[in-house]
Amino acid sequence: MTSYPEIRMLVGDKWRSAPGRPVINPSDETTIGTVPIATTADLDDALSAAADGLKIWRRTSPARRAEIMLKAIDLILERVEAIATAIALEQGKTLAQARAEVLRGCDLMTWDANEGKRLYGRVIPAEPSMRHTVIREPIGVIGAFTPWNFPMSSPARKVGGALAAGCSIILKAAEETPAGAVMLAQAYRDAGLPAGVLNLAFGGPGMISSYLIASPVVRAVTFTGSTLVGKHLAGLTAQHMKPAILELGGHAPVIVCDDADPDAAALACVKGKLNNAGQICVAPTRFFVHRKVYDKFVEAFARYGARIRVGHALEPSSDIGPVANERRLACLDELVKDAIHQGVRLLCGGEPLPGAGYMFPFTALADVPPTARAMLEEPFGPMSLIAPVESLDEAIERANSLPYGLAGYAFTRSAAAAYRLGDELEVGNLAINHLTSAVSETPFGGVKESGYGREGGIEGLECYTNVKSISHLMADA
Repeated sequence: MTSYPEIRMLVGDKWRSAPGRPVINPSDETTIGTVPIATTADLDDALSAAADGLKIWRRTSPARRAEIMLKAIDLILERVEAIATAIALEQGKTLAQARAEVLRGCDLMTWDANEGKRLYGRVIPAEPSMRHTVIREPIGVIGAFTPWNFPMSSPARKVGGALAAGCSIILKAAEETPAGAVMLAQAYRDAGLPAGVLNLAFGGPGMISSYLIASPVVRAVTFTGSTLVGKHLAGLTAQHMKPAILELGGHAPVIVCDDADPDAAALACVKGKLNNAGQICVAPTRFFVHRKVYDKFVEAFARYGARIRVGHALEPSSDIGPVANERRLACLDELVKDAIHQGVRLLCGGEPLPGAGYMFPFTALADVPPTARAMLEEPFGPMSLIAPVESLDEAIERANSLPYGLAGYAFTRSAAAAYRLGDELEVGNLAINHLTSAVSETPFGGVKESGYGREGGIEGLECYTNVKSISHLMADA
C-alpha cells in the first residue's frame, strides 16, 4: 500500500498526537489514517506559542524571512512526489493534479517571500521641521481556516502571505484532508522557522473558529470555504472587531460570444472543468452561449466530455478522481434529476457510478432553464450547465443574476466585447479566452456574497499588515 504520513498537530516546536477521527480515501472508501482533534488546552498552547513566535518573526528582517521561506519551498519541491501522493489519497484528485497543486503552492509562497521585501512605506512632503511617514507593520497573529479541496495550496496561500508580512499564524486545516498541511508545516520546521511562527491544529470547525476569533491574541482571520460558513465567521469577526479575508463560494459563469470559436471554447472549458473534479469555487459551471454558436458548442462539449475518464486518483488513466464524500454524490444526483425533470438534455454522465469510491462521471446538461436548482445552487462537482442566450446583454444579465461573484470567464475575438465584459461582469476575477482565473502576482478574491479581502498580489500581503502614520516635529529644527 502507498504510504500515508502520520497526522499530528504542531504547537510551538512540538508535534502533538491526540484521539481523533479517521481519514477516508474517497477513491475506495478505505481508512488511511487518523487526524487528531484539538482541545481548548491545545488551542491555548497554540495561542501562547504564536504570540511568542510573533515577537521573534516581526523583528526578523524581510530578507531573512524570505531566506527561510525559500528554503522551506526547496524542501517541498524535493518532497513533491510524497506530498502529491498523500494529497491524491486523502482528497481524490488525480496524481497529476496533486503534483500541480504542490507546485502551485510553491509558486504562491515564492512570490510572497520575495514580495515581502518590498512592503514599502512612504514619506509625505511637509514643513521643513516636520516629517510625515507611513509604514506597514505586521498585523499580528493570524487565525487561518482552510478547506478540504486544496490540502496544500490553500494553506500555502495563507501561510505564505502571513509569514512574508511578518505575522505568525495558527492554521486550522481541514480534518478531511490533513496531510498537505502537515507536510507543509514539516518543511517550514525543517527550514529553521522559529518555534511558534507556524502552528497547526485540526478539529471541530465551530469550536476552533469561535475560540480563536474570540481570543485577543488573534488579530486577523482568513478563511476559504462556503458562503454559509463565511457569513457566520463574518459575524464573529465583526463582534470582536477583527479584519477578515473571506474567499467564499462562486458558481462561475462562462459567456461564449457569437464570434468565438465554439470547438476551441468547448475544449478549453472541458479541460478547465477537470481540475479537482469540478470541486473548486472558481470552476466554470454556468455556460451562457450565444444562439449563433450554441449548437456547435454543445456538440463539441458533449464530444469532448464523453471522453473524460473517472477513476481512482492513483490510476494513470484517470482524468478525474472521485468527489469528496457520499454527501456530494447525493447532492449531484439530486441536481441532475431536478434538471432532467425540467426538460434539459443530458449530454454525458448523469448518475453515480457503481462500486467502491465516490465516483461521479463528467456530466454536461444542455438547454438548462434558469429555474433548475443547479443554476441557483453551486453544484461543486463535475457538472456543467449550458444554456442559449440571444445577446451579450442577456448573457451578462444572467451571469450577474446570482449573489455570487468570485470568478467569471468569457470567449470572444472582439476587443469591444472584452472591454464591456470587464466593466460589467460582477466578479473579482475575470479570464477572457482562457480558464486561469488568477496567478501568484495578481489579487484573488470575490465580490457580493463571494467574500471580501484578497489573497495573492501585493494586495494579498497588505491584508496582513496595519498602516501606521507617524508625524514627527523635530525639536532641534
